[in-house]
Amino acid sequence: MTEVTVRVLGESDWPLYRKVRLSALEESPKSFTASLADETSEDEQFWRDRMNRSHRLLAELDQQPQGTVSLGRYPDKPASGEVFGLYVFPEVRGRGVSSQLVEAAAALAVEEGYQQLFYWAGVDNPRAIGFAMSFGFRLTGSRRPAHDSDLDLGEEEIAMVLPLMNDASSVPNPTSGHAAPREGPQQ
Repeated sequence: MTEVTVRVLGESDWPLYRKVRLSALEESPKSFTASLADETSEDEQFWRDRMNRSHRLLAELDQQPQGTVSLGRYPDKPASGEVFGLYVFPEVRGRGVSSQLVEAAAALAVEEGYQQLFYWAGVDNPRAIGFAMSFGFRLTGSRRPAHDSDLDLGEEEIAMVLPLMNDASSVPNPTSGHAAPREGPQQ
């Protein structure tokens, strides 16, 4: 059986990333701040610029997209990165694709010199929180509205943080048994 691979997309991969992103917005509209209508109408330069703002990682099986995640610099926190936009196609959920994407993003964060990695999860989403904690992410006290439109609803996200080691071999892997509890959040 062929294994899932994860690769970092380049600017020239924008059509592939666009296709996966639009599929994600269509299938899980409440999981993202953008809407399908907003992003469908964007031009090529928008997508090229997006590819250059952050790293876009793609999981593939037999050259077919399985999911995506993004890694970018975390605002106002020196040497900190943020994992965001995690999406896995419904037909492959529960098969470890999310774990492989986050592991690859954490390894890339180490390569980029980040000392910690942030991930935001809905406070009412124990599955997402548990998933992140399996990697060693720990809850912080930082909260924000889940989406601009959720301000009236009071829906919130909570920041989770993962301290990173100095080498890629130290990146936590929940399937390896090395995602042991870590010290509290570094802020």
